[in-house]
Amino acid sequence: MTTLKFSSLSKTYSGLVALHVPRPIHDATTYDNAVEIVHALVGFKLNRDQEDYLELMAKLVEDYEHETMAEPTPVKGIETVKFLLAENDLTGHDLGHIIGVDRSIAYRILKGTRNLTVDHIKKLSARFAVSADLLLA
Repeated sequence: MTTLKFSSLSKTYSGLVALHVPRPIHDATTYDNAVEIVHALVGFKLNRDQEDYLELMAKLVEDYEHETMAEPTPVKGIETVKFLLAENDLTGHDLGHIIGVDRSIAYRILKGTRNLTVDHIKKLSARFAVSADLLLA
C-alpha cells in the first residue's frame, strides 16, 4: 500500500476528483481511502480548489463515522487525572504538590475515596493546560 503525499496531489478540483470521486461512504475500504486523502491534504497551505475538496471529503468521513462508530464513552475526571499523571511521569505525591494537599489526600483522590474540589480542578487545569471540563465528574 502506498501512502499519498501532498506533493503528488493535484492542485485542481477536477484533478482531485479524478483521483477519488467524492461519494457517500458505505464501507470500510472506501472510508480508509477517503481518510488517506484527508490526511494527505491536512496541514498544508491549500489553494481554493484543494480547500473545497478537503472540506467535502472531511464531511463524508465525518458522516460515515457518525453513522457507523459508537460515540466514545465519557471518561471520568479522576481517570483523566490518572492519565495526565502517567503521561507526565508523575506520582500521587506529585499530585499533592500540584493541588496543594498532603500526599495522603492526593492518594485518596486517586483511589476515588475523596473528590477533587473546584480549587484542585483549577490548579490541575492550569498545570496541564487542559479544560476544567475534562476533570469534572
